[in-house]
Amino acid sequence: MPKLDELEQDIAELRALEASAQRSRVQQIMSIEVRKLETELIRERERQSAAAAPGAEAKQTASQQSRNTPFTTKITNYAWDQSDKFVKLYVTLPGVHELPAESIKSAFGTRRLELEVNGLAGRNHHLLITNLMNDIAPDSSYHKVKTDMVAVFLRKTSADKWSDISGLDKKAKEPKVPKTEMDGGDPGSSLMNMMKQLYDEGDDEMKRTIAKAWTEAREKQQENGDGGL
Repeated sequence: MPKLDELEQDIAELRALEASAQRSRVQQIMSIEVRKLETELIRERERQSAAAAPGAEAKQTASQQSRNTPFTTKITNYAWDQSDKFVKLYVTLPGVHELPAESIKSAFGTRRLELEVNGLAGRNHHLLITNLMNDIAPDSSYHKVKTDMVAVFLRKTSADKWSDISGLDKKAKEPKVPKTEMDGGDPGSSLMNMMKQLYDEGDDEMKRTIAKAWTEAREKQQENGDGGL
């Protein structure tokens, strides 16, 4: 480390000159120069230490960047309505109107919607729907920022009413169809299995209704049997 050696030698020589100087002004000048060289010596040592350990510095930089990366929250709650021309989604995000315009982005496909809100209260917010209920016109769809809210306007390709925003929403609303098992091709057995499943999975009202139906069916069978004797 030639530069470090030279700095140390210069400092030692200046200190010797400072000690031998007779006039106070000369001593002050020497003292100032010594402090300058000492500062330069410290900086040179730090520079050489950093150059000798680039891996550690890179890890520290990566760790710092990781801490500064905001957490992304998936948007799952929103309100919506529609007109003949647009389906409108309303995403409530307190303070969103205070963000710069470039922090809020939207992108659209024929049946796709994506909304990004970055840097809101230290978090990013993301909404992605890839199976919209019907086709939209991507070039005519857009978003608008309002107080504490982002409104997304999906341009319809027809005036048809949407029952849901996406195919998944519609499927989730469809009632479950009870499973039936054909025991040896016997329809009566299949019906009994279906009724049993409805009874097991139903609420109290459903169970009372099924129990009443079974009781009435048995009584009717008994009456028909007695009448045939």
